[in-house]
Amino acid sequence: MAVLGTGSANGACSLLHAAGLGYGASIGLDLPVAVRCLDKPSKREILDPDHLLPAVIDAWLSAEFPLPNGLSKDEIHWAIMSKIPPRQGLKSSAAIAIAALKALADATNSEVEDELFVSMAANAQISANVSITGSIDDAWACLTPGWKLINPQAASISEGVVLEGNGPDKNEWAVMVACRGDRKQRPQLEDFTDHGASFQKALSALQEGNELVAITWNGRGVVSVMNDVPGRKITNDAMMNGARSAGMTGSGNAIVVVAPKVSEPTCERLRKWLASHRDVEKVIETSFVTKQIAEDASS
Repeated sequence: MAVLGTGSANGACSLLHAAGLGYGASIGLDLPVAVRCLDKPSKREILDPDHLLPAVIDAWLSAEFPLPNGLSKDEIHWAIMSKIPPRQGLKSSAAIAIAALKALADATNSEVEDELFVSMAANAQISANVSITGSIDDAWACLTPGWKLINPQAASISEGVVLEGNGPDKNEWAVMVACRGDRKQRPQLEDFTDHGASFQKALSALQEGNELVAITWNGRGVVSVMNDVPGRKITNDAMMNGARSAGMTGSGNAIVVVAPKVSEPTCERLRKWLASHRDVEKVIETSFVTKQIAEDASS
């Protein structure tokens, strides 16, 4: 078994659900995923219940890129190492799609622009029926630092970028992800119709450069769409316990809680409270993937 190519990406959380107003934004979280493109099956079973990886290959071929070593679609195999809990709104599908596409690019020595990676990832997710909007904002967040406000109806991927920002400084903010297990259902577009006010406030916050407020208002909108009473209580109680921001990400079920690192007593109180909560299965501590992080890594 030979490794033909490797690719990496990261998970993300929502700033504005794209089904709320037609505009979407996400920001990366330091939840890494690595994908290897192989010429023979991996010894470890690959869980791909939505058949996303075959859709990734189809998107790659549709963009007129070659497969490595003259192999056919059925001869391409994969290995995935991911720290992203799946089906909880942490953008695992977008991250795997981006990482797999980067692995194919590595395997074929192909030069691929960021916009094309995002376009192919969106096509793969729509084809695999894991996204109701194409998740273009998610793909950007899994590929690049900072965040981009996306109009998915734009004529091109580049023209769809309406606004962008660096993101909150990772050195200032602790991010805790309260995982509550797989979501039970995925909402439909019509479910968002009566909840536009919360998403409008999230959009206004982004326009003012306040991502933390956007996380909270977007989360309030999503728990209303999902009629998730426990989720609403967790986010409200997190704020009462000192969080600066708290909101459900994606279409659930994970809830992102943000607190200032300078206030260690607040962070410790939130850690203990979340870890002991009966509706929380696991708490992951991470950080935002911001443009400051990329600059720090290169300095």
